[in-house]
Amino acid sequence: MNQNISWRDVSMSAALAVVLLCLGAVFSLVAPQFLTARNLSMLIIEFSITSVLALGMLLVLLPGHVDLSAGSGVGLIGGIAAVLIMRFGLPAPVALLISLGIALLLWRAQGALIVGQGIPAFIITLGGLLIGKGLFWLVIRSTTVPIVHGGGENLYSLLTTYYLPPGPSLILCVLIVAAMGASSLRGHHADRAAGIHSDVELRFLLWFVAAQALFVLVLLCGEFRGLPLPAILLASVAALVHALLRHSRFGRYLYAIGGNEEAALLSGVPVRRVVVGAFTLLGGVVALTGFLQTAYSGASTTTVGELMELDAVAACVIGGASLRGGRGTVTGVLLGSLIMATLLNGLSLLAVPPEARFMARGLVLAIAAWLDVRLAARPR
Repeated sequence: MNQNISWRDVSMSAALAVVLLCLGAVFSLVAPQFLTARNLSMLIIEFSITSVLALGMLLVLLPGHVDLSAGSGVGLIGGIAAVLIMRFGLPAPVALLISLGIALLLWRAQGALIVGQGIPAFIITLGGLLIGKGLFWLVIRSTTVPIVHGGGENLYSLLTTYYLPPGPSLILCVLIVAAMGASSLRGHHADRAAGIHSDVELRFLLWFVAAQALFVLVLLCGEFRGLPLPAILLASVAALVHALLRHSRFGRYLYAIGGNEEAALLSGVPVRRVVVGAFTLLGGVVALTGFLQTAYSGASTTTVGELMELDAVAACVIGGASLRGGRGTVTGVLLGSLIMATLLNGLSLLAVPPEARFMARGLVLAIAAWLDVRLAARPR
């Protein structure tokens, strides 16, 4: 699997950017409140939550698997943390850590069952979806469980209510842009040293576009309250996943397994261990998404996390990831997530009925699957 930056990847990202701009233009015309600072800030939070889960989903899509239990897991793990805080009186940090540990164990068990028994991930995670949903409702007793006592704030609630002020946000943005530039330059020199062709102009173009997007994001957020914490958490997760996929043996193994599992196995790739590791990491991402989504809702309710796994899969496929494995990038997933978040946000502003929103999400998922089939028919 060739993981070098290619003009094909850039072309696809450019096409997604055009689609995103068209969506934004349409919604800004039919719903003027779409471009208000407050709505854009809410959109960034929603985008961040969807993107975090989509990045975790990418880790299991690359080796050719899928996880249908992620959405119910979002509700379950967020609900466990809320119950530990409200009914057992545990401090928020302790409750979040316990819930994170439970998520890691559950998803590691799912991964071990998939590779150990040779059962398709679709079946195991479909069972996980149903079991997780039942456990979730049992944990919260099918009621609404708030995440704070008496309206006061704790670490849990601050996950989506804290905003980094404009000044520090701009400083953080400069540091991130500088780090991205340094990383791109190191990658260029590493490719040159390894005798691999590296297009420095393409690298600069990608860095420049990403830098402009980050500065625009920070300036827009500064018009409301500042940079929301979920955006910072998303940046951290995206950086970690990017480093894992592009600069680690584990990441190369994920692409190799998705490209040809049998060949990867014959080449000495520890397929079982890598797949179990991917599911374990997804469990950690599901936990973080559960905390963010529950905090954004203000309470754990029976609808938290509903259909989020489909949004995550759609975001990955729209962004160029293959359901067959072996193809996908962090940048593509972020663009796909932003398209999904923009679509849902715009439909909400237009007061589109819930049934129509469900149909729109289904249509997007169907189109994404069709694109995956069409791309798979072409040479990689």
